[in-house]
Amino acid sequence: MKTARQLLGDKAEQRTISVSPNATVYQALQIMADNNIGAILVMDGDKLVGIFSERDYARKVVLMGKTSAGTPISEIMTHKLLCVPPTASVDDCLGLMTEKRIRHLPVLENDQVLGILSIGDLVREKIADQEFVIGQMAHYIYG
Repeated sequence: MKTARQLLGDKAEQRTISVSPNATVYQALQIMADNNIGAILVMDGDKLVGIFSERDYARKVVLMGKTSAGTPISEIMTHKLLCVPPTASVDDCLGLMTEKRIRHLPVLENDQVLGILSIGDLVREKIADQEFVIGQMAHYIYG
């Protein structure tokens, strides 16, 4: 089973995309759309201070009657972050995401952001792992 560090290494896009806390919601949404991502890290310099997702937008901007152009990301981002170390297994990450009902998981080592894993990254890896095991079993059975 792979670790969070190995999954980050496998991702085609290695660059971690982020915005500052004073960026507007609109600016964050534009960056997310340009990069085809569903969440963005909010960084104050090198320090991770929050995460902003499409879910945050729907629940904290649209439904609250705020405007994306006039609302700073720091006002509506998720402040209470769930993060994992690079040694966390795919199963550990999936378990945490399922239990806490989240879709994006930052990976931190010594308070430094290494990257972010999505539920899609983890499900793809889990499927690939299961396909490998099934292939090995079929090879063993049918020789």
